[in-house]
Amino acid sequence: MIELYQGISKSDRLRALTEKIAFHQETFELLRNELQKQIVGQNELITNLFIAIISDGHVLLEGVPGLAKTKAIKSLSACLDVSFSRIQFTPDLLPADIVGTQIYHQKSESFQAKKGPIFASFILADEINRAPAKVQSALLEAMQERQITIGDETFNLPEPFLVMATQNPIEQEGTYSLPEAQIDRFMLKVRVSYPTQEEELRILRKQINEVSLASISAVVTYEEIHQIKALLQEVYMDEKIERYILSIISATREPLAYGLEDKKRFIVSGASPRGTIYLAKAAKANALLNGRAFVIPEDVQEVAVNVIAHRLLLSYEADIEKVTADTIVKHILATLEVP
Repeated sequence: MIELYQGISKSDRLRALTEKIAFHQETFELLRNELQKQIVGQNELITNLFIAIISDGHVLLEGVPGLAKTKAIKSLSACLDVSFSRIQFTPDLLPADIVGTQIYHQKSESFQAKKGPIFASFILADEINRAPAKVQSALLEAMQERQITIGDETFNLPEPFLVMATQNPIEQEGTYSLPEAQIDRFMLKVRVSYPTQEEELRILRKQINEVSLASISAVVTYEEIHQIKALLQEVYMDEKIERYILSIISATREPLAYGLEDKKRFIVSGASPRGTIYLAKAAKANALLNGRAFVIPEDVQEVAVNVIAHRLLLSYEADIEKVTADTIVKHILATLEVP
């Protein structure tokens, strides 16, 4: 990429990149239009799924039942020409049910690896918090290193590899909190909200009138997505934006240094360096989705809550006073100086 632009000024480079991004804009429109055959509204959810795909980041969807979380992920996988696997997490699930196990073959008198459903490009981990920690931990190696170890053999996972998980925040019985190490591996945690009245009216009419939803077709190939992912690396991020990102992350770790004395008692630990990397990637992806070849502060602000909030470990005081991680991140954004 660097050799391609040698001898070209920054403005010309950005202009050329903007033209490339504009060429691929219709890919996202095509995907969005295809998804809307099944999904009514939920534009923010769809945008965040796009960000996850082009950034190679896993995404956790949280919301009450009936908000089309599972349908959105299944529909997106149907729009793309990639392999898909759905894993329904339950309390009796075992790690081997996800990653696979070794099977003994009498003829060869040896053990052979039998791969599990994790060996697919799109993984839907449905109701992930219904399985205990030992099962959830089966995803740790896959999500971070894109590989699985079965016995003494290690297998690479397909490219692309994306875990999209759902969880219900209001149920307590039969659910298990996700370990911090696993939560940190999710690039985005998206809280799915209720539809507007107009959107719900459209849903209602479709169901009452028994209007069959149009089937979804694979309208985009992985090669097209791969080309867009390559453009993401070229999106320009100025040093001022980089330092703005570092300030946001640092404020979650050292709130006193940023004039956030009133938030210090609510934060036990701040965002990890993985959060810094993901915030930069998500900001670039947001710029690309908006047709820009460079990142502006608004790109960082629009993705910050979904990237950072789930990485904060809050104190009991925050729980008692009903202070959420989302509120803290929004307060940080409102307090810090914008470049």
